[in-house]
Amino acid sequence: MTRILTNGKELHIISNGMMPIEQLQEILIDIHPFITSIHLREKQKTAKELFQAVEMLSKAIPLSKIIINDRVDVAHASKVAGIQLAFHSLEPAIVKKTFPELRVGRSIHSYLEGKKALQEGTDYVLFGHVYPSQSKPGLTPKGIQELLRVTQLDIPVIAIGGITPEKTQQVIQAGASGIAVMSGVLDSCDPLSRVKAYINALKDGDGKSEKYF
Repeated sequence: MTRILTNGKELHIISNGMMPIEQLQEILIDIHPFITSIHLREKQKTAKELFQAVEMLSKAIPLSKIIINDRVDVAHASKVAGIQLAFHSLEPAIVKKTFPELRVGRSIHSYLEGKKALQEGTDYVLFGHVYPSQSKPGLTPKGIQELLRVTQLDIPVIAIGGITPEKTQQVIQAGASGIAVMSGVLDSCDPLSRVKAYINALKDGDGKSEKYF
C-alpha cells in the first residue's frame, strides 16, 4: 500500500455512489498522487458494473490505491489493494484467510467493535463519524473522546465524518493514523486545492509547522 505523507499519516478519499465514474476519474487523475487510497463505495452498482468501474479507473490510477467496499469478489477479481468491510460483510478472519493478498479494513462505530476487529485480524479500522456529517444527518457523532478510546487499541485507526482541514490536527492528536474524506473533497469546486489543504493539516497534526504546498 502506497504511503503518501512523510509523517506516515494516511488520506483516504471515499466515493459517494452518486457521481458518474467518468467524473470521479477526472477528479482522481488530479488528486491521486497526493492521497493514500480511494474507496469505491458504490452500493447501487452490480458486481459487473463495479468491476467495469475499476477497469476504467485503473487506466489512470494505480490499482494499489483502490479499495472496494464490501464486494470481496470484485476486489479479488480486479486485483485492487484492499477491501473495506461493513457490519453486514463477511467476517475479516474469513476474508484474510481466503484472500490473503487483500488489505482488510473494517468500518466500526465504537471501542468494542474496534476490539472485535482487532481480534479478527483486521489490518485497520475506519472509525466514525467523529463530527456531525452531512452524510449522516440526524445521527449523533461519536466525538473525539470515543476516538481517543479506539486509538488505544493496537490497530491503525482512520477517522471519518465531518473532518475538515481545520479539525484534522485534533483528530491526529487523538491518535488517528489518518483520515477519510468524502464530500470534503469530491463536492469541492477545487478538489486538488482541498486535498493539499488536508495534506498540510495532516502534516501539522504531528506538531510540526512545515508545509508541503
